[in-house]
Amino acid sequence: MRTILLMLLALPLPAAGFTARNGMEAAQVGPTEIAVAFRSGRSDTDYWCAAGDFAQRAMGMPVVTRLWRASPKPRGAGEGIVFTLDPARQAEGAGLSQFGAGPRDGAISLGAAVAGHCQRELPPWRE
Repeated sequence: MRTILLMLLALPLPAAGFTARNGMEAAQVGPTEIAVAFRSGRSDTDYWCAAGDFAQRAMGMPVVTRLWRASPKPRGAGEGIVFTLDPARQAEGAGLSQFGAGPRDGAISLGAAVAGHCQRELPPWRE
């Protein structure tokens, strides 16, 4: 499975890709898989934001839908991250650290991915 994920990450995203609210590009690469393209200087949580935003707005999934990381850690230099909505396709041990209540399955809800990890990009003069 790791080989398949690496091959998917090596492919460019479609030219008319989805731009998430944080400016990152995402695309559906399988029935339940979302690839977020590499972007220099971004943290892993920025990738979770883009995948959650894509699943909500482009795929029409409800905010309670769970999102897992399908790409194993660590992410290689210049590589994007593939996420999945299917728990059977998650990369073992690659989820976010979780605090508080809720399932401890390495996933977060789409609502939590967007609300907790999407930062609005402000123009330089407004920062």
